[in-house]
Amino acid sequence: MPLDPVTRPPAPAIATQLPDDLPAPPTQAQLEALVAELSSVAASSAGEAGKGLVLIRAGSELERLSRDFFSYSPVLTPLLQDRLAQLVVKASSTEQVQLVAGACARHRVPITLRGSGTGNYGQCVPLAGGVVLDLSGLNQVRQLDPLSGVLTAEAGCLLADLEQQLAPHGRELRLTPSTRRSASLGGFIAGGSGGIGSVRWGFLRDPGHLLGLEVVTVEPEPRLLQLDASASAPLNHAYGSNGILTAVSVATAAAVAWQQLVIDFSSWKAAVAAIRALPATAMVLNGLCLLEAAVARNLPCPGGHGQPPDGSSAPTLCPPADGHRLLLLAAPDALPALEPLLGAMGGRLVWQAPERGCRGVPLRELCWNHTTLHMRAHDPGWTYLQMLLPQPELPALEALKQRWGDDLLWHLEAVRQQGCQRLAALPLVRWRGPEALLELMEQARQLGALLFNPHVLTVEDGGLGVIDADQVAAKYAHDPAGLLNPGKLRGWSER
Repeated sequence: MPLDPVTRPPAPAIATQLPDDLPAPPTQAQLEALVAELSSVAASSAGEAGKGLVLIRAGSELERLSRDFFSYSPVLTPLLQDRLAQLVVKASSTEQVQLVAGACARHRVPITLRGSGTGNYGQCVPLAGGVVLDLSGLNQVRQLDPLSGVLTAEAGCLLADLEQQLAPHGRELRLTPSTRRSASLGGFIAGGSGGIGSVRWGFLRDPGHLLGLEVVTVEPEPRLLQLDASASAPLNHAYGSNGILTAVSVATAAAVAWQQLVIDFSSWKAAVAAIRALPATAMVLNGLCLLEAAVARNLPCPGGHGQPPDGSSAPTLCPPADGHRLLLLAAPDALPALEPLLGAMGGRLVWQAPERGCRGVPLRELCWNHTTLHMRAHDPGWTYLQMLLPQPELPALEALKQRWGDDLLWHLEAVRQQGCQRLAALPLVRWRGPEALLELMEQARQLGALLFNPHVLTVEDGGLGVIDADQVAAKYAHDPAGLLNPGKLRGWSER
């Protein structure tokens, strides 16, 4: 359904400049004093051999650790491409994080947090120089409750590693981005929102996913806080701007031997009807993605050998797309019903294989923002948008397609939003300049789509466009001098 015009967010905008209230980059004297202090404690904080603080002051590694995938946006690229840290610090323990936080607070040096740098909006790009604090060394699982399945792990743990450690216990993560193999747990909480599993479990900010955080404050004498689910909520999807996440507690799910299915449709209307109908069945699904034919043809085929749809024993490769392509992750007990149902919907099952043990490109790396990654590898002239579509979806899809033609290619994901089944869109957009992008965004808004703008710098403008007072209050409590990721929380700048 369309949004109520009274509650509809303001007209979309894109970033045109860096925030005008950024603090000045630290002086050379500030930086040298900070380096001297951190160097003096680096050896004593080592603990295990080779696990001390690592300081990087120049070179390609400093440049790499100052970036993420903001190049997806031709709007953000010119603003962020020259933004670099003056110092990268790699920590491997909570105690080391506290030492860095305290030193930066005393010397008034900004800190930007980094996990694996898989974000797309410049979340870990230091707008005001200073320190990039790399948390990838905090990579230990602390606890898995055998009864509830609640997992507590350090912020630098890679999601793929967590999945491997959960598997022997019959558990799996509820939500993962398409970058599961490289994304970190803390980075996903700070900068992510959903992904694989959202058709079943909704989004990260829905109550019941994030159950607790361990947080280091940025003060001359940093505090180590243990926050419950309620107190953790303002730090969820806040770009690391209001507290340093060192450990995370999340709910997990019973593991399922997910099956990968590829279904081709000759009719776009039939394909949209299928992606709308499948989540309403009694089948357990974990991923449901629809790619317009022009997108599907330019993506790699998933997996290695799979099972032929005719049930014969000879393995087969997934064929190139023949029409619009539906990508599906389903529980094994859904398979007997799926093929006849999809056939009745106008689809043709062309490939299936178990996810576990399948070689080649996983199906989950063809959806969400991996779709954008593959298309940009084929042609870097593409960028993208993110939106929740109005219901019914087809009129808005057709109206936008009629106006923009082949400059707009549809990529849809089935999600659960506030308990209701919805369709999110991450369309590929041919870059025709900022004016065309704004016109497209405004047309989508007028049609009732809720935009999540990937061409802006702040938490609020990438979301609903409104200031979250709880996020700002958390920054006052955990970062009173405003040193964490300055420029990314508009509510702090406008306080």
